[in-house]
Amino acid sequence: MTPDRSEIDRLSKEFENAPPGQVLRWAWDTMGSRVAMSTAFGSSGMVLLDIARKQVPDMAIFTIDTGYLFPETLELKARVEAHYGFTIEVIHPEQSVSEQNRHYGEALYGRDPDRCCAMRKVEPLRRKLAQLDGWIASLRRDQSETRKDVQPLESYWFDDGRMIVKANPLANWTRKQVWDYILEHEVPYNPLLDQGYASIGCWPCTQAVSGSNERDGRWAGTAKTECGIHTSFVRVEDSVSESDSAVPSD
Repeated sequence: MTPDRSEIDRLSKEFENAPPGQVLRWAWDTMGSRVAMSTAFGSSGMVLLDIARKQVPDMAIFTIDTGYLFPETLELKARVEAHYGFTIEVIHPEQSVSEQNRHYGEALYGRDPDRCCAMRKVEPLRRKLAQLDGWIASLRRDQSETRKDVQPLESYWFDDGRMIVKANPLANWTRKQVWDYILEHEVPYNPLLDQGYASIGCWPCTQAVSGSNERDGRWAGTAKTECGIHTSFVRVEDSVSESDSAVPSD
């Protein structure tokens, strides 16, 4: 049974310094097959995948294939499945890239990246979350300014009025901790990370950069910093606060 908001808030504080495996095991013990982990095969994602396979091997893991993934990312997916001996579920957008091009014109990602991300990332995720009560991601606070307030556990309202629990077991990890883990445990990772890429998404909107912000190479030259899958849902506490502020005082 999915915990209520107050329990999520309490547990999130309790998990602030907990090892990622403890958060993963809680999610599995609490929600079972109604929780799944997403991965885009970045450095943090590979660390969390490795921990999940060792500590909660029955947990489902899925990825969204936007149709614009780097060949190296697709090769890594195949390598990961062979290394760990399981199959990663692949979620596809409703339209193929060619269908999208016919409807919206070529290179929508350059003209309207928000719409492109909404169709190729957010919509597939919404379809997957419609089947779940919990979602596990590998967000970290030090990745960017937009992620500085990430909590170990968060609660969101979904389209159908249900509350979705989102777990971020690596919330307080640093970039150094991630790479120390990768090297110590010989975790497979994307070779592009050795070629100046700090964060890897779709090939048209990702480039190698030099800088301390892991997200600088995404949608470079624009104000866009997130694809939308981590910003499209309303946090329970935000909606409650808005409701409370709308009540006139005596």
